[in-house]
Amino acid sequence: MRSCKAGARFYEAGKVTALVCHATCLLLDARLSNGDLLVTGKTWTGFATSEEKFADSFVGQRIQPFWIEDEAGDRGHNFVVDQMFREFAVRDGLLVTASSSTRARRRRGWSSRRSALAAAGHTHAGRKS
Repeated sequence: MRSCKAGARFYEAGKVTALVCHATCLLLDARLSNGDLLVTGKTWTGFATSEEKFADSFVGQRIQPFWIEDEAGDRGHNFVVDQMFREFAVRDGLLVTASSSTRARRRRGWSSRRSALAAAGHTHAGRKS
């Protein structure tokens, strides 16, 4: 819960708030100081159910206790996905979310970070575009 509160405080301070891959699960419970969920009325993304199912089938068991996309849908959130294991980022105001990709894993997450930075209006060098 501390992470959810920290993310909400960061967002309310007017800072671009970026979460990538499974970290987006924090948005399921992150509440603003007025009690509203941070993602109310927002579009966001993260690790998709199709990717979770693929990973589970690869190891032969369920890895995560819940799937972010399913939980978001059950709660009425506007969670969007692209093709499996492709770079994908969404910016909705100050909130930037990105999915993971197989290329990102090979490059230690750089592809997803680059997608999130681009969605936030930065070049991959971290400067404003």
